Amino acid sequence: MSILINESTRLVVQGITGRDGYFHAMKMKAYGTNVVAGTSPGKGGSMVENIPVFNTMYEAVDQTGANTSIVFVPAPFAADAIMEAADAGIGLIICITEGIPTLDAIKAYNFVQQKGAVLIGPNSPGVISPGKSMTGIMPSHIFTRGGVGIISRSGTLTYEVVSHLTAKGLGQSTAIGIGGDKVVGLYFRELLEQFEKDKETQSIVLIGEIGGNAEERAAEFIRWQITKPVVVFIAGQYAPFDKEMGHAGAIISGGRGTAAEKIAAFEAAGVTVARDPSMIPKLIIENQLKKIMV
Repeated sequence: MSILINESTRLVVQGITGRDGYFHAMKMKAYGTNVVAGTSPGKGGSMVENIPVFNTMYEAVDQTGANTSIVFVPAPFAADAIMEAADAGIGLIICITEGIPTLDAIKAYNFVQQKGAVLIGPNSPGVISPGKSMTGIMPSHIFTRGGVGIISRSGTLTYEVVSHLTAKGLGQSTAIGIGGDKVVGLYFRELLEQFEKDKETQSIVLIGEIGGNAEERAAEFIRWQITKPVVVFIAGQYAPFDKEMGHAGAIISGGRGTAAEKIAAFEAAGVTVARDPSMIPKLIIENQLKKIMV
């Protein structure tokens, strides 16, 4: 098993004729992801490397049976693209686009909720279940199949942690970049719950960062609801107070949301916190051994 995506994923690339959409569609196809369609208004009826292009998501879903979409549409139009996918019946929508206006993101998020679909992102690097499917912009060669589930607010830190895990022989079940914006779809709690139920996932790595209180809420959820070993890393431990950070969600407001507060919340909940990403493989192995000995 894995969560969110697998061999049954049938992917539509929204914005496939754009530079980024085309480049990453080819990467995903080469990885083995079942890319069944692309969309680009005005270019319906054409083909991109044997992938049919449709004008609308309604046509793409009707004619290909697609169940997942990935959004490479420019920011001013991305919210509409997300809502069109949900309205067309797509169950999982992954939005790579960054810079979507917050009010647009709120509108799209609420619409997706009403349609019963699932949104990952915006500003997400995507989702990968190694050996099964890759829907995103991740460097797939560093991933290997295994039992560690990863949830992260940071794309590049995800890659660093995965490199350490793979080097130590610890493969991954599914890795998800939830995005660093203020408004995103699935967050820590929902994904922790899915990993807890996933039989392939033996341990979980959670990569948080400064800003907001999602990590503090995740700590309480892990304390009471998660039985699998969890290792956490919080980015921004040395971030200066007077510097603007890259992620829109990494905002410390009124002195709240600091790395120190988040680390304290996890440690109070009995969750192991790594002070450096390179420590994570060792801490996972130690936690797994503790669980076996209990």
